[in-house]
Amino acid sequence: MSYFLFKRVLTLLATLAATSVIVFAVLEVLPGNAAQVLMGPDADPAAVAAKAIELGLDRPVLERYGQWMAGLARGDMGNSYSYGTPVAELIAERLLLTVPLALLAMLLTSAIALLVGVYAAARHNSATDVGLMSLAQVGIAIPNFWFAILLILLFSVKLQWFSAGGFDGWYFDDGIWAGLWEGLKALILPALSLAVVQAAILARFTRSAVLEVLREDFVRTARAKGLSHRATLWGHVLRNALIPVITVMGLQFAELLAGTIVVENVFFLPGLGRLIFQSIANRDVIVVRNCVMLLAAMVVIVNFVVDVLYAVIDPRVKASEI
Repeated sequence: MSYFLFKRVLTLLATLAATSVIVFAVLEVLPGNAAQVLMGPDADPAAVAAKAIELGLDRPVLERYGQWMAGLARGDMGNSYSYGTPVAELIAERLLLTVPLALLAMLLTSAIALLVGVYAAARHNSATDVGLMSLAQVGIAIPNFWFAILLILLFSVKLQWFSAGGFDGWYFDDGIWAGLWEGLKALILPALSLAVVQAAILARFTRSAVLEVLREDFVRTARAKGLSHRATLWGHVLRNALIPVITVMGLQFAELLAGTIVVENVFFLPGLGRLIFQSIANRDVIVVRNCVMLLAAMVVIVNFVVDVLYAVIDPRVKASEI
């Protein structure tokens, strides 16, 4: 196990280092000048040059990359060009929305996908199976921003059950449960719009995994011993089918963390995705760089955790690495 962990940690660190180089290099070659954006299009060139020196944009590329890495090691992400506040504070404030949104979307994804996938597999080749998988195919094809607009039209405009957008923050003045409900209420529609595509993909994958396990000998043995079809399905089949499903769920959670930009803009949510969008418009490279690096690090770390959990669940993975 120690050798397996050592290889995975080494891969994690190498991936993070390579990601930092790519993120920095890509943002460096993008057109635009942060100093020019801050000073305005009609600003005096001398003033723009002085602003560039103030921001440190005149320094060599390798020096700026080294300063960025050293700052990340200390937990210092620098100050935003446009906001004038520490980038770490901006990101921490926005993560209070993005992380709960991704968790809620993942919870909805898992609940919908497991129920649909297992139910369809239990009725293999029936009209129910064909209907559910057809709906899943439609769900895969639907863009989440378009589905978000449909949810707003139905639940906000027509039924007026939820607000069309915005997020007032997590306030617990009226009690923990009341404050938690008010916060989650603003995230239900965005989470549902994020979950529909992921749930459709995971449902099809769950169905395939369950069908594969249903053909195993131990399932026939369990049925021969008198276990009901339902008890066999949920007590034995699903447990073994979850091994590959958990891997996909981990990858989907990482994708949800990094894929909220469009949905946050549709619902006007002050999350990390909206911060990236606004920073790109303001040419606030330092904010974009740290946000993208953070999202990439989240994806890499989630994949690392999934690999370790997969090895814990299935010891054959560890054995194959030795």
